[in-house]
Amino acid sequence: MLEPTKPDTLMKILLGAIVALAAMLAAPPAQAQSATLPEPVARALAQAAIPEGAAAFYAHELGAERPLISVGAERALNPASGIKLLTTYAGLELLGPAYTWVTEAYAGGALSQGVLAGDLVIKGYGDPKLTLENFWLLLRSLRGRGVREIRGDLVLDRGYFAAEDFDPSRFDDHPTRPYNTGPDALLVNFKAVRLQFIPEPEARAVRIVAEPQLPQVQIVNNLVLDNAPCGEWVGRLKLDAQGGAAAARLAFNGSFAAGCGERVRNYSVLGHGQYVLGLFRELWRELGGTFNGGVRDGAAGADARLIASVQSPTFAEIARDINKFSNNVMARQLFLTLGGVGAGAPATTDKADRVIRQWLASKGLSFPELVLENGSGLSRIERISAKNLGQLLLAAFRSPVMPELIASLPLAAVDGTMKKRLSGAEVAGQAHLKTGSLSGVRSIAGYVLDAQGRRVVVVMIVNHANASNAQAVQDALLKWIYNR
Repeated sequence: MLEPTKPDTLMKILLGAIVALAAMLAAPPAQAQSATLPEPVARALAQAAIPEGAAAFYAHELGAERPLISVGAERALNPASGIKLLTTYAGLELLGPAYTWVTEAYAGGALSQGVLAGDLVIKGYGDPKLTLENFWLLLRSLRGRGVREIRGDLVLDRGYFAAEDFDPSRFDDHPTRPYNTGPDALLVNFKAVRLQFIPEPEARAVRIVAEPQLPQVQIVNNLVLDNAPCGEWVGRLKLDAQGGAAAARLAFNGSFAAGCGERVRNYSVLGHGQYVLGLFRELWRELGGTFNGGVRDGAAGADARLIASVQSPTFAEIARDINKFSNNVMARQLFLTLGGVGAGAPATTDKADRVIRQWLASKGLSFPELVLENGSGLSRIERISAKNLGQLLLAAFRSPVMPELIASLPLAAVDGTMKKRLSGAEVAGQAHLKTGSLSGVRSIAGYVLDAQGRRVVVVMIVNHANASNAQAVQDALLKWIYNR
């Protein structure tokens, strides 16, 4: 037989129910997904003459059930350099932040009393940052080990990446721009020649200084120094570039404004083999070495002996260069490295694509619309939806490599491709964002720390002829998220 409830017990039950009801009424409602854009964002989009159907918006507060904004977020769009987020996040998890690339030098003959009676074989594994300085360190190590004279050829072992018939003019008909340099297992100094334009008012002339100075690259300086506004100074140089894999000629036939001060421009004009040969000869001579051979592709034979090597910076450092400065060449090197490490050499784009998709599947992420060409965003066919790019960022925040990924992104109004953006705005310094830019494409993706200390994933992609007007829309979106 049940005992009747005592009055004090009943009172406690009633009070508990009242407290629970009050808590429910006081609690904020579950965050609802907005299928419409915030008014300032919609207004900026209209002023930019970009139809809503050509854009995608996704914003999701960390820990929330539903996104703040999801407008056009399912569309498969070209993200431009926004795809580097996928490539670098995959690299951080699959390779690890401490991963380094190695470049090796082998003696292809007997080494006695400083004389190498055979070839010098240099083997690359796809180092994205084998700069002039690091290449010099490799050669300096050879000299330090007693190598003085090389009586054979310089043999380049580039077999870690599959051979590719790469056309640097295919993407945008600017073959001399370094961002159009193709990937290579032995990519030295981005295959770039750095030209410094120095005005000399007293002599009424412009001096051009090349670094490195390669005998295969002829510089013709017909520039006239004037007092015009600096403006679009590159176009006024009137460059006439000629040549190919073995030799090149850069003729400057325009003018340069004294008010520009010193300016720098990088050019890529030689094939990989001739570039490495020219740089090797110059540096080896400066180091006091002797070499009269040629260059050819090949591999270290069974009798070759490892005599020197150099390591790249860690991948965590390289990821910063890739994302903060949107370096396409380094991203392509990383993309192929994922294929080589994950599926075996020689690395191919198909292997890299497969490795990344397997990694996504292992994380429970399904991106059926995803199209990968080279992992850098320098592509007309790469595709991803704003929602899935946002889901990737949400997953990345739960990853052990989250700090390295976020630290690699440009900080609004502080550095990288965001250095000159949002200066003076409240969101300045509060958003880590990867930008993307191609003709007809603008994107932004990353993390915003809002005024209440809540972190929000944000993605915006525009594919439209007026995409160049999208910066004001991006800024309006970031400001709204920060101040909401």
